Amino acid sequence: MKVTVYNCRPFDEWELFERFGRELGIELVLCPDAPDAENAALAKGSECIDIITSQMTADLLKVFADYGVKYVTTRTIGYDHVDIKAANALGLTVANAPYGPCGVADYTVMLILMTIRRMKRILERTNIQDYSLKGIQGRELKDLTVGVIGTGRIGRTVLKNLAGFGCRLIAYDLYENEDIKAAGVPYVTLEEMWRQADVITLHAPLTDENHHMINSETIAQMKDGVMIINTARGGLIDSEALIAGIESGKIGGAGLDVVENEFGLYYYDRKSDILNNRELAILRGFPNVTVSHHMAFYTDDCVETVVRDSLLGCKYFVEGKENPWEVK
Repeated sequence: MKVTVYNCRPFDEWELFERFGRELGIELVLCPDAPDAENAALAKGSECIDIITSQMTADLLKVFADYGVKYVTTRTIGYDHVDIKAANALGLTVANAPYGPCGVADYTVMLILMTIRRMKRILERTNIQDYSLKGIQGRELKDLTVGVIGTGRIGRTVLKNLAGFGCRLIAYDLYENEDIKAAGVPYVTLEEMWRQADVITLHAPLTDENHHMINSETIAQMKDGVMIINTARGGLIDSEALIAGIESGKIGGAGLDVVENEFGLYYYDRKSDILNNRELAILRGFPNVTVSHHMAFYTDDCVETVVRDSLLGCKYFVEGKENPWEVK
């Protein structure tokens, strides 16, 4: 069997793909570039393609289907960048490759601490030898209520990590988890979340229903000075509303590993380019907003896991075995 791998990073993934390809008996075509209509021909003869977060539109999926591709796996937990409806119509099976929750959960706690302690300002001042204190007084987690939206594997791990800090914890999810309740964390409505939380951290998948769940109306219901953390998907937050909330002081700070319209920006060297993302430029300019480039997942364990499991999923598909990573 043959698999064509796109977005294959030469500095951390290439060697892993070669190793796991040999172990699993898979012939690989490795391409460092994102999939597009021009390089889709590389997949000719491959039943499976392996991607990261490149947008797979209906038109692009059809190009691959016409080359004989039957299976698309993404080396990510989320798969909102793949047009699932179009894939199904074309007879394509879509799969993901979830990694362990600890990397993103650790990163989330780091962003929470950086935000409540105004670490961006502190680091900027230290870099220019400004050792003054005015404007960098922080808060302590023990005095705060932290609200976790989404209690899947990552959200649950965040709650577990935060338990030792002495903060009050509340949670929201469409599907309540009994282990969370048993740990003494109450589930609340979103309206209660907005009213009670000093820090709100997002761990929900992006769907049509929760797109822009944080918007001007919901921000207005939040506590003054609320801090917002997002390591999930950029589309959960209306960027314009977030900017307005920061400018008015309603939002006291934010830690963002994801932003809207990030496709085509992240994981590339764009330092000499004029970017078509005005909201990102504004958010990066605020002294109380930390922005990183969708890398909360990025650990040794994660990279090895997604490379291995994405190829295993391809092997299971071709061999007709039960595949735990297929998107239903």
